[in-house]
Amino acid sequence: MRSELKSMADNQVWNLVEPLDEVRHIECKWVFKKKIDADGNVHIYKARLVAKGFHQIQGVDYDETFSPVAMLKSIRILLAIAAYHDYEVWQMDVKTAFLNENLSEDVYMTQPDGFVDPQNAGKVCKLLKSIYGLKQASRSWNLRFDEVVKGFGFIKNVEEPCVYKKVSGSALVFLVLYVDDILLIGNDILMLEAVKDSLKKSFSMKDLGEAAYILGIKIYRDRSKRLIGLSQSTYIDKVLKRFNMHDYKKGFLPISPGTILSKTQCPLTTDEQKRMSEIPYTSAIGSIMYAMICTRPDVSFGLSVTSRYQSCPGEGHWIAVKNILKYLRRTKDAFLVFGGEEELVVKGYTDAGFQTDKYDSRSQAGFAFCLNGGAVSWKSSKQDTVADFATEAEYIAASEAAKEAVWIRKFVSELGVVPSASCPLDLYCDNMAAIAQAKEPRSHQKSKHIFRRYHLIREIIDRGDVKICKVHTDLIVADPLTKPLPQSKFEAHTKAMGIGYLS
Repeated sequence: MRSELKSMADNQVWNLVEPLDEVRHIECKWVFKKKIDADGNVHIYKARLVAKGFHQIQGVDYDETFSPVAMLKSIRILLAIAAYHDYEVWQMDVKTAFLNENLSEDVYMTQPDGFVDPQNAGKVCKLLKSIYGLKQASRSWNLRFDEVVKGFGFIKNVEEPCVYKKVSGSALVFLVLYVDDILLIGNDILMLEAVKDSLKKSFSMKDLGEAAYILGIKIYRDRSKRLIGLSQSTYIDKVLKRFNMHDYKKGFLPISPGTILSKTQCPLTTDEQKRMSEIPYTSAIGSIMYAMICTRPDVSFGLSVTSRYQSCPGEGHWIAVKNILKYLRRTKDAFLVFGGEEELVVKGYTDAGFQTDKYDSRSQAGFAFCLNGGAVSWKSSKQDTVADFATEAEYIAASEAAKEAVWIRKFVSELGVVPSASCPLDLYCDNMAAIAQAKEPRSHQKSKHIFRRYHLIREIIDRGDVKICKVHTDLIVADPLTKPLPQSKFEAHTKAMGIGYLS
């Protein structure tokens, strides 16, 4: 707590002033947290003084609040590139990041509990800089950081506002910002050191050396084989213990073939509803979702299906969630691995499960994009409209995948280190009729009812952003994102996504 207040004093965060009758002031509180390392051991006991920003009024003491952070798929793409080119991957942390920018609004706060100035007990703090908890704190910090790094010669990526690039001859550095966590990726140690020194002069920084643990994700590296693996074993262990699943038997599939979930399984009687209300169904879904978003595309379909019943889950739905947790218990030490490819090429896969939801007859769409042997972007979701036949479901799924492909191609092109980005991105599909529809209009009688927005794929193909290709069904990596599969086929596809074990 004293260290936190010292940081406040060093950054001149507030002045003590007499309270004004016509001006409201907000309260503050202490928040305590144990920060753990990659092995789950406590390495910092942290105290943070935060303002109770929920008392703020828009237009009075705050206005704009939006602040971007780096998308996880952007981080995965950069790590896949770093593995291929054997770039350095370093990590830094900004101490008290939100205290670095001046406030433009007048905000008054009570003095912190336990540290009230006895000589000025009746005064309040007039905030001069952002403090944690304020509505505008994150935005103020991001604007300040953006201004500083541009002064160092970095150029912001148009497609990803928290990724910056600096080039000097053959040397280059990428900077990735996620709130106050920074990744530095580059091919020149002297240039990286210069960037670190510049950041240290502008902000109070903590140099963490080579990146090993960020956002709850362990980064494993084997430079001799040019591999980078991402694992969330510590996080998954924590989730299993939270829901008392750490001693359950291990599962082989996140969702088994033949599993059918519907609204008819929702509780009907008062006793059933009361019993299910005591089960942490929504919390379990949210906990699994973070693992799925970061490193585990293999549980995407199971999570997509079970998350539809959060408002009124039944016993059958909860059993399906526990099956996902059992599967995660068996595979908690698995990595999402990048490396081992001879060419640095983005490959996309799209698939659809026709009318997988028996209740409303809607189909499941999925896509996966792989770079350097590992998945960098994926999605599994129920389609918005009912498809009359399988080709229509595949066509709609391909259209959604093509939009993601456009973003990936533009982002990778701006990085300037993937030569294949100048060529159309290959999008693989196993349905010939859907491929024919995507290339040009066919069979008007069967497709005239399809919404116009799904025909965007034709324009994307015509302008050369995407090339849609036929591939055998057994080679569609996105297959486990659309339907339950037998174990052998499921494991083959997850291996193709880069999910595996490292010694």
